[in-house]
Formats: sequence, structure tokens, C-alpha cells
Amino acid sequence: MTRCCFQGSKTLGFFKKTHYSHARPNVPALVQVAALAIIMIRCLDVLMILNTLGARGIGEFIHRSVQTWNLTLVFMSSLVLVFIEIYCAFSLVKGRSWARWVYLLTQVTAASYLWAASLGYGYPELFSIAGGSKREIFHSLVMQKLPDMLVLCLLYLPASSRRFFRLQ
Repeated sequence: MTRCCFQGSKTLGFFKKTHYSHARPNVPALVQVAALAIIMIRCLDVLMILNTLGARGIGEFIHRSVQTWNLTLVFMSSLVLVFIEIYCAFSLVKGRSWARWVYLLTQVTAASYLWAASLGYGYPELFSIAGGSKREIFHSLVMQKLPDMLVLCLLYLPASSRRFFRLQ
């Protein structure tokens, strides 16, 4: 037995009774739902892209994404962003408060880039939202980011979620 995790153990017949050195509060259901939602949203995004583009379309998309260094940087950054979001989801369940802030930062970064690219300040042919006016683009962006905004609400608004991260 390792002594770093246990204060001591007592033998009761064939069973050992152990005492932990510190208690950990249970993960609130809303935090669990938020973490699962992050993972599911990202997995569904990938599946929907694969379904929409198909194998040939994915190959063409990757080929277009690596035409220049700037496009390669944007493409690789988007992949890193997805992995960071999934890592944040697993860290949220462990009670890491920094994961909430990193997830918020990833959402602000993604929304800002999509908004800028859709208005022509980036590479609109790859990463942009179609729309005839700024209002239509903004509406589409909000609708696309609505699930992520709801996840953020689950992490920041309920008292049980805030208390959980404060106690960790």
C-alpha cells in the first residue's frame, strides 16, 4: 500500500478499512453534462464534415489547406483547437478550473476568427460562414456557436458548478 494516499488502514477480519487523507466532492451533473457535450459536439462536427465532404472531399480540403504556409497554419491551428477543447472536457470532470477558462478562450478565438474570415479578413474560401450581409453572417455564427454557448452557461452560471470549481 502506498502511504501518500492513505492515512491508515484497519483490519476488520478479512476486509481492510481505509481512510483517505482528503475527501473530493462529487462532480455535479451539470459539469458532467457540459464535459460530455463538448466531446459529443466535436465528434459530431467531425462526422458531419466527413459525411458532407466524403473521402475525396476531405482529400481536396486537406490539399487546399496546405497550399500556403498561412493556410497550413490555420488548418493545423483548427485541429489543435479541437484537441484542446477535448482535453478541457476531460479536465473539467477532474475539477480543473483553468479548463473552464481555456475552453472559453477557445470559443472566443474560434468565433472571432470565423467572424473575421467571413467578413473577408482571412481566408474565406476555407474557413468562413456564407451570408449576404453582416447581419446574416452574425446570425449564422450565433446559431453555429449556440451549443458551445450553452455549455459555457452550464459551466459558469449554476451555483453548483461554480462551487465545484472553487472547492477543487
